[in-house]
Amino acid sequence: MMFYSYQELLLLCAAAIVIDWIIGDPKWPTHPVIWIGRLIGWLEKLLAPARYGDRPIHVKLLGVILAVATLISSWLIMWLFVWIADAIHLWFGYAVTAWIISTTIAVKGLKDAAMLVYIPLVSGDMTNARKYVGYVVGRDTSELNESEAARAAVETVAENTVDAFVAPILFGLLGGAPLAMIYRATNTLDSMVGYRNEKYLHFGWCSARLDDVFNYVPARVTGLLIFIIAWITPSLNAGRSLKAVRKYAHLHPSPNSGIPESAVAGALGIELGGFNSYFGVKSERARMGWPTRPLGPSDIKSTIQILYGVSVILLAGVIMTWMIIK
Repeated sequence: MMFYSYQELLLLCAAAIVIDWIIGDPKWPTHPVIWIGRLIGWLEKLLAPARYGDRPIHVKLLGVILAVATLISSWLIMWLFVWIADAIHLWFGYAVTAWIISTTIAVKGLKDAAMLVYIPLVSGDMTNARKYVGYVVGRDTSELNESEAARAAVETVAENTVDAFVAPILFGLLGGAPLAMIYRATNTLDSMVGYRNEKYLHFGWCSARLDDVFNYVPARVTGLLIFIIAWITPSLNAGRSLKAVRKYAHLHPSPNSGIPESAVAGALGIELGGFNSYFGVKSERARMGWPTRPLGPSDIKSTIQILYGVSVILLAGVIMTWMIIK
Protein backbone atom coordinates (compact mmCIF):
# COMPACT_ATOMS: atom_id res chain seq x y z
CA MET A 1 0.00 0.00 0.00
CA MET A 2 1.28 3.47 -0.91
CA PHE A 3 0.56 6.19 1.65
CA TYR A 4 1.46 9.04 -0.69
CA SER A 5 1.23 9.97 -4.34
CA TYR A 6 4.27 9.22 -6.46
CA GLN A 7 5.06 12.94 -6.66
CA GLU A 8 5.16 13.08 -2.86
CA LEU A 9 7.27 9.94 -2.69
CA LEU A 10 9.83 11.42 -5.08
CA LEU A 11 10.26 14.46 -2.85
CA LEU A 12 10.46 12.32 0.29
CA CYS A 13 13.24 10.19 -1.24
CA ALA A 14 15.06 13.37 -2.26
CA ALA A 15 14.72 14.64 1.31
CA ALA A 16 16.06 11.33 2.63
CA ILE A 17 19.21 11.68 0.51
CA VAL A 18 19.85 15.19 1.85
CA ILE A 19 19.19 14.05 5.44
CA ASP A 20 21.79 11.31 5.04
CA TRP A 21 24.32 13.74 3.55
CA ILE A 22 23.94 16.02 6.56
CA ILE A 23 23.27 13.70 9.51
CA GLY A 24 24.70 10.43 8.29
CA ASP A 25 24.02 7.13 9.98
CA PRO A 26 24.17 7.62 13.77
CA LYS A 27 24.14 4.39 15.76
CA TRP A 28 21.16 5.32 17.89
CA PRO A 29 19.50 2.50 19.88
CA THR A 30 16.34 3.36 17.93
CA HIS A 31 17.98 2.93 14.52
CA PRO A 32 15.77 0.49 12.57
CA VAL A 33 18.71 -1.54 11.23
CA ILE A 34 19.90 -2.21 14.79
CA TRP A 35 16.48 -3.63 15.64
CA ILE A 36 16.44 -5.71 12.46
CA GLY A 37 19.79 -7.17 13.48
CA ARG A 38 18.45 -8.01 16.92
CA LEU A 39 15.40 -9.64 15.37
CA ILE A 40 17.60 -11.77 13.10
CA GLY A 41 19.78 -12.78 16.04
CA TRP A 42 16.74 -13.77 18.09
CA LEU A 43 15.19 -15.75 15.24
CA GLU A 44 18.51 -17.46 14.51
CA LYS A 45 18.70 -18.70 18.11
CA LEU A 46 15.07 -19.79 17.94
CA LEU A 47 15.66 -21.70 14.73
CA ALA A 48 19.11 -23.00 15.62
CA PRO A 49 19.73 -25.72 13.00
CA ALA A 50 21.45 -27.99 15.53
CA ARG A 51 18.08 -28.61 17.20
CA TYR A 52 16.64 -30.10 14.02
CA GLY A 53 19.38 -32.40 12.81
CA ASP A 54 21.88 -31.75 10.04
CA ARG A 55 20.00 -32.66 6.85
CA PRO A 56 20.70 -29.80 4.39
CA ILE A 57 17.10 -29.57 3.18
CA HIS A 58 15.84 -29.10 6.74
CA VAL A 59 18.47 -26.50 7.52
CA LYS A 60 17.66 -24.63 4.29
CA LEU A 61 13.96 -24.66 5.21
CA LEU A 62 14.79 -23.10 8.57
CA GLY A 63 16.79 -20.46 6.74
CA VAL A 64 13.80 -19.70 4.52
CA ILE A 65 11.62 -19.30 7.62
CA LEU A 66 14.21 -16.92 9.10
CA ALA A 67 14.32 -14.78 5.97
CA VAL A 68 10.55 -14.66 5.40
CA ALA A 69 9.81 -13.88 9.06
CA THR A 70 12.38 -11.07 9.04
CA LEU A 71 11.08 -9.49 5.84
CA ILE A 72 7.41 -9.67 6.84
CA SER A 73 8.15 -8.28 10.30
CA SER A 74 10.25 -5.42 8.88
CA TRP A 75 7.60 -4.45 6.34
CA LEU A 76 4.71 -4.69 8.78
CA ILE A 77 6.39 -2.67 11.54
CA MET A 78 7.42 0.07 9.13
CA TRP A 79 3.95 0.12 7.54
CA LEU A 80 2.32 0.54 10.96
CA PHE A 81 4.87 3.16 11.96
CA VAL A 82 4.19 5.28 8.87
CA TRP A 83 0.42 4.72 9.14
CA ILE A 84 0.38 5.96 12.73
CA ALA A 85 2.55 8.97 11.88
CA ASP A 86 0.36 9.84 8.90
CA ALA A 87 -2.78 9.51 11.03
CA ILE A 88 -1.36 12.00 13.55
CA HIS A 89 -0.64 14.60 10.87
CA LEU A 90 0.23 14.56 7.18
CA TRP A 91 3.45 16.53 7.70
CA PHE A 92 4.46 14.28 10.59
CA GLY A 93 3.97 11.35 8.23
CA TYR A 94 6.18 13.07 5.66
CA ALA A 95 8.92 13.61 8.26
CA VAL A 96 8.78 10.04 9.54
CA THR A 97 8.85 8.58 6.03
CA ALA A 98 11.82 10.72 4.95
CA TRP A 99 13.67 9.81 8.15
CA ILE A 100 13.01 6.06 7.77
CA ILE A 101 14.21 6.05 4.18
CA SER A 102 17.32 8.03 5.22
CA THR A 103 18.17 5.29 7.74
CA THR A 104 18.31 2.74 4.93
CA ILE A 105 21.06 4.67 3.09
CA ALA A 106 24.56 5.45 4.35
CA VAL A 107 26.53 7.68 1.99
CA LYS A 108 27.98 9.80 4.78
CA GLY A 109 28.57 6.75 6.99
CA LEU A 110 30.43 4.98 4.19
CA LYS A 111 32.53 8.08 3.52
CA ASP A 112 33.35 8.48 7.21
CA ALA A 113 34.41 4.82 7.51
CA ALA A 114 36.68 5.13 4.47
CA MET A 115 38.22 8.36 5.74
CA LEU A 116 39.12 6.62 9.00
CA VAL A 117 41.41 4.47 6.86
CA TYR A 118 42.62 7.31 4.62
CA ILE A 119 43.75 9.70 7.37
CA PRO A 120 46.22 7.35 9.11
CA LEU A 121 47.40 6.00 5.75
CA VAL A 122 48.54 9.41 4.50
CA SER A 123 50.35 10.02 7.80
CA GLY A 124 52.06 6.63 7.70
CA ASP A 125 50.21 5.27 10.73
CA MET A 126 49.72 1.69 9.57
CA THR A 127 48.61 0.49 13.02
CA ASN A 128 45.46 2.62 12.97
CA ALA A 129 44.97 2.16 9.23
CA ARG A 130 44.85 -1.62 9.70
CA LYS A 131 42.59 -1.18 12.72
CA TYR A 132 40.02 0.84 10.80
CA VAL A 133 40.20 -1.41 7.73
CA GLY A 134 39.16 -4.20 10.10
CA TYR A 135 35.98 -2.25 10.86
CA VAL A 136 34.76 -2.48 7.25
CA VAL A 137 36.10 -5.79 5.90
CA GLY A 138 36.13 -9.38 7.10
CA ARG A 139 39.65 -10.20 5.92
CA ASP A 140 42.74 -10.37 8.12
CA THR A 141 44.32 -6.92 8.45
CA SER A 142 47.34 -7.40 10.71
CA GLU A 143 49.86 -7.63 7.86
CA LEU A 144 48.34 -5.30 5.27
CA ASN A 145 50.69 -2.86 3.60
CA GLU A 146 49.65 0.63 2.46
CA SER A 147 48.44 -0.45 -0.97
CA GLU A 148 46.48 -3.40 0.41
CA ALA A 149 44.80 -1.26 3.06
CA ALA A 150 43.86 1.32 0.44
CA ARG A 151 42.52 -1.43 -1.83
CA ALA A 152 40.32 -2.78 0.96
CA ALA A 153 38.80 0.66 1.53
CA VAL A 154 38.29 1.30 -2.19
CA GLU A 155 36.62 -2.10 -2.68
CA THR A 156 34.34 -1.45 0.31
CA VAL A 157 33.18 1.95 -0.93
CA ALA A 158 32.74 0.72 -4.52
CA GLU A 159 30.76 -2.38 -3.56
CA ASN A 160 28.62 -0.59 -1.01
CA THR A 161 27.66 2.18 -3.42
CA VAL A 162 24.96 -0.33 -4.35
CA ASP A 163 24.00 -1.59 -0.89
CA ALA A 164 24.30 1.70 0.99
CA PHE A 165 22.70 4.01 -1.52
CA VAL A 166 21.41 3.05 -4.95
CA ALA A 167 19.42 -0.05 -3.98
CA PRO A 168 17.58 1.36 -0.93
CA ILE A 169 16.69 4.55 -2.80
CA LEU A 170 15.33 2.59 -5.77
CA PHE A 171 13.21 0.44 -3.46
CA GLY A 172 12.10 3.55 -1.60
CA LEU A 173 10.97 5.05 -4.89
CA LEU A 174 9.00 1.88 -5.66
CA GLY A 175 7.29 1.38 -2.32
CA GLY A 176 8.19 4.05 0.20
CA ALA A 177 9.63 3.42 3.65
CA PRO A 178 8.27 -0.14 4.09
CA LEU A 179 9.85 -1.43 0.87
CA ALA A 180 13.12 0.42 1.51
CA MET A 181 13.24 -1.29 4.90
CA ILE A 182 12.56 -4.68 3.32
CA TYR A 183 15.66 -4.09 1.21
CA ARG A 184 17.69 -3.14 4.26
CA ALA A 185 16.40 -6.25 6.09
CA THR A 186 17.50 -8.39 3.12
CA ASN A 187 20.93 -6.79 3.15
CA THR A 188 21.24 -7.27 6.92
CA LEU A 189 20.25 -10.93 6.62
CA ASP A 190 23.00 -11.46 4.07
CA SER A 191 25.59 -9.71 6.23
CA MET A 192 24.66 -11.79 9.29
CA VAL A 193 23.96 -15.27 7.93
CA GLY A 194 24.74 -15.24 4.20
CA TYR A 195 28.18 -16.83 4.48
CA ARG A 196 29.49 -19.83 2.57
CA ASN A 197 31.02 -21.52 5.59
CA GLU A 198 30.16 -24.64 7.55
CA LYS A 199 27.79 -22.84 9.90
CA TYR A 200 25.76 -20.87 7.35
CA LEU A 201 26.20 -22.68 4.03
CA HIS A 202 22.65 -24.07 4.15
CA PHE A 203 21.02 -21.94 6.86
CA GLY A 204 22.05 -18.71 5.13
CA TRP A 205 21.42 -19.94 1.58
CA CYS A 206 18.03 -18.22 1.23
CA SER A 207 19.29 -14.93 2.70
CA ALA A 208 22.28 -14.85 0.36
CA ARG A 209 20.18 -15.63 -2.71
CA LEU A 210 17.59 -12.99 -1.77
CA ASP A 211 20.34 -10.39 -1.50
CA ASP A 212 21.59 -11.37 -4.96
CA VAL A 213 18.08 -10.99 -6.41
CA PHE A 214 17.34 -7.68 -4.69
CA ASN A 215 20.67 -6.19 -5.83
CA TYR A 216 20.56 -7.43 -9.43
CA VAL A 217 19.01 -4.33 -11.01
CA PRO A 218 20.52 -1.77 -8.58
CA ALA A 219 24.05 -3.08 -9.24
CA ARG A 220 23.63 -2.55 -12.96
CA VAL A 221 22.11 0.88 -12.46
CA THR A 222 25.13 1.71 -10.29
CA GLY A 223 27.51 0.57 -13.01
CA LEU A 224 25.77 2.93 -15.45
CA LEU A 225 25.92 5.82 -12.97
CA ILE A 226 29.64 5.25 -12.36
CA PHE A 227 30.18 5.31 -16.13
CA ILE A 228 28.35 8.67 -16.30
CA ILE A 229 30.46 10.05 -13.46
CA ALA A 230 33.62 8.91 -15.25
CA TRP A 231 32.38 10.47 -18.49
CA ILE A 232 31.85 13.93 -16.95
CA THR A 233 34.98 13.87 -14.75
CA PRO A 234 38.21 14.73 -16.60
CA SER A 235 40.44 12.75 -14.23
CA LEU A 236 38.46 9.53 -14.77
CA ASN A 237 38.26 7.24 -17.81
CA ALA A 238 34.72 6.32 -18.87
CA GLY A 239 35.73 4.03 -21.72
CA ARG A 240 38.05 2.02 -19.53
CA SER A 241 35.33 1.82 -16.85
CA LEU A 242 32.88 0.30 -19.31
CA LYS A 243 35.47 -2.12 -20.70
CA ALA A 244 36.39 -3.24 -17.18
CA VAL A 245 32.77 -4.10 -16.38
CA ARG A 246 32.46 -6.12 -19.57
CA LYS A 247 35.72 -7.99 -19.06
CA TYR A 248 35.94 -8.46 -15.30
CA ALA A 249 32.58 -8.10 -13.52
CA HIS A 250 31.54 -11.70 -14.14
CA LEU A 251 34.74 -12.99 -12.52
CA HIS A 252 33.67 -11.75 -9.09
CA PRO A 253 32.10 -14.46 -6.86
CA SER A 254 29.06 -12.20 -6.42
CA PRO A 255 26.77 -11.72 -9.44
CA ASN A 256 26.45 -8.05 -8.48
CA SER A 257 29.48 -6.76 -6.56
CA GLY A 258 31.82 -7.16 -9.52
CA ILE A 259 29.97 -4.46 -11.45
CA PRO A 260 30.66 -1.44 -9.21
CA GLU A 261 34.12 -2.70 -8.26
CA SER A 262 35.26 -3.24 -11.85
CA ALA A 263 33.64 0.05 -12.94
CA VAL A 264 35.58 1.96 -10.28
CA ALA A 265 38.81 0.08 -11.05
CA GLY A 266 38.53 0.91 -14.74
CA ALA A 267 37.62 4.55 -14.12
CA LEU A 268 40.59 5.08 -11.79
CA GLY A 269 43.09 3.00 -13.75
CA ILE A 270 43.85 0.66 -10.86
CA GLU A 271 43.56 -3.05 -10.18
CA LEU A 272 41.22 -4.36 -7.50
CA GLY A 273 41.05 -7.91 -6.20
CA GLY A 274 44.02 -10.15 -5.53
CA PHE A 275 45.24 -11.98 -2.46
CA ASN A 276 43.31 -11.72 0.80
CA SER A 277 43.65 -13.68 4.02
CA TYR A 278 40.68 -14.94 6.01
CA PHE A 279 41.37 -16.50 9.42
CA GLY A 280 44.92 -17.20 8.34
CA VAL A 281 43.93 -18.86 5.06
CA LYS A 282 45.09 -17.15 1.85
CA SER A 283 42.65 -16.81 -1.01
CA GLU A 284 42.78 -14.93 -4.29
CA ARG A 285 39.88 -12.81 -5.48
CA ALA A 286 39.60 -12.23 -9.22
CA ARG A 287 41.67 -9.25 -10.32
CA MET A 288 39.69 -6.47 -11.98
CA GLY A 289 40.97 -3.51 -13.96
CA TRP A 290 44.33 -2.57 -15.43
CA PRO A 291 47.03 -1.29 -13.04
CA THR A 292 48.15 1.81 -14.93
CA ARG A 293 49.75 3.03 -11.68
CA PRO A 294 50.20 1.87 -8.09
CA LEU A 295 47.07 1.92 -5.93
CA GLY A 296 47.38 4.35 -3.02
CA PRO A 297 45.49 6.38 -0.38
CA SER A 298 44.39 9.00 -2.92
CA ASP A 299 42.24 6.34 -4.57
CA ILE A 300 40.13 6.17 -1.41
CA LYS A 301 39.21 9.84 -1.79
CA SER A 302 38.59 9.38 -5.52
CA THR A 303 36.21 6.48 -4.83
CA ILE A 304 34.38 8.57 -2.21
CA GLN A 305 33.99 11.30 -4.84
CA ILE A 306 32.50 8.74 -7.22
CA LEU A 307 30.08 7.65 -4.47
CA TYR A 308 28.94 11.22 -3.90
CA GLY A 309 28.74 11.81 -7.64
CA VAL A 310 26.41 8.82 -7.97
CA SER A 311 24.23 10.19 -5.15
CA VAL A 312 24.09 13.65 -6.78
CA ILE A 313 23.09 12.23 -10.15
CA LEU A 314 20.37 10.05 -8.63
CA LEU A 315 19.08 12.98 -6.56
CA ALA A 316 19.00 15.14 -9.68
CA GLY A 317 17.13 12.40 -11.54
CA VAL A 318 14.56 12.14 -8.74
CA ILE A 319 13.99 15.91 -8.75
CA MET A 320 13.79 16.09 -12.54
CA THR A 321 11.24 13.26 -12.57
CA TRP A 322 9.17 15.14 -9.98
CA MET A 323 9.28 18.33 -12.10
CA ILE A 324 8.19 16.44 -15.21
CA ILE A 325 5.22 14.59 -13.67
CA LYS A 326 3.99 17.13 -11.07
